[in-house]
Amino acid sequence: MNLSAEPIIYGLVFVAVLVLVEGLYLTIFGRSISLNNRVNRRLTLLEKGGRREEVLEQLRKEMTQHLKSRRVPLYSILAHKAQKANIAFTPTQLVLLMAGLGLLAFAGLSVGTAASLPIRIVVGAAMGVGGVYVWVNNKAKKRLGLIESQLPEAIELMVRSLRVGHPFSSAIGIVAREVPDPLGSEMGVIADEAAYGRDMSESLKAMAERLDMQDLRFLAVAVTIQRQAGGNLAEILDGLAKVVRARFRLFRRVKAITAEAKWSGMFLSGFPLAALVGINLMDPNYYDEVRETAVFIPACFVVGAFLTVNVIVMRALVNIKV
Repeated sequence: MNLSAEPIIYGLVFVAVLVLVEGLYLTIFGRSISLNNRVNRRLTLLEKGGRREEVLEQLRKEMTQHLKSRRVPLYSILAHKAQKANIAFTPTQLVLLMAGLGLLAFAGLSVGTAASLPIRIVVGAAMGVGGVYVWVNNKAKKRLGLIESQLPEAIELMVRSLRVGHPFSSAIGIVAREVPDPLGSEMGVIADEAAYGRDMSESLKAMAERLDMQDLRFLAVAVTIQRQAGGNLAEILDGLAKVVRARFRLFRRVKAITAEAKWSGMFLSGFPLAALVGINLMDPNYYDEVRETAVFIPACFVVGAFLTVNVIVMRALVNIKV
């Protein structure tokens, strides 16, 4: 039994692409771009000697630079994810990064595999584009998940600040200083924009639309209604904090309930492909007798269609809207 090392090399090249893009990101923008820091990126840039208006301009550029790129057809899907992930790379840099990683993947496949030139070109390009997309998608999921978990505590901090007599702008500033990234820098930008004359409710609405988060829309609407109709903002935000925390617990409960079904769906979707790879590793000539028959190619398309339908149905079964 001869085992081929090429599938392992393909996997290693793809992992190398992911590691390389993360390393480049941290090297170019520093550790302050990481979401794991207790001190948020805005405060880090200010501590390094940056002026307030310069830091505000840099953060606003990073937060909005992917909005215009949504109009580009082939880039729109990646731009949507990059906007939520707040990727500091510009759209042009992301495209160049995908091209460069695709060339590196092609070089790695040329050295480590005996695949033909067309296959190496197609797989190298797919790894360059797919690697960046997977990296951006993971960043977006992690960032939005952190914002969702930080928001109830941030609103409760606003409530405590309002109850001791601080104005709402000062409450936002306290959140910007005390809360780590990613929400800390987002609130810091809102505080700086308010200091330069922008209406705070408009800034909150813009942040909610940019991140596409329902809980942030609730916060923006609550502040807007209080500004227009009056009322006790501390009590309004206290009720909102309870609602947001209850929604967060409900989401976690639904996620826990559907976890088994999701893993079952992933297993059922991935097992046929894993079995195909395993058979080819253990016996590369296993399909030689049927490969030249007339029904082989149509059968492959039928199996691929069934696998695609399986993935769609499984996702629909566990995609519970709350």
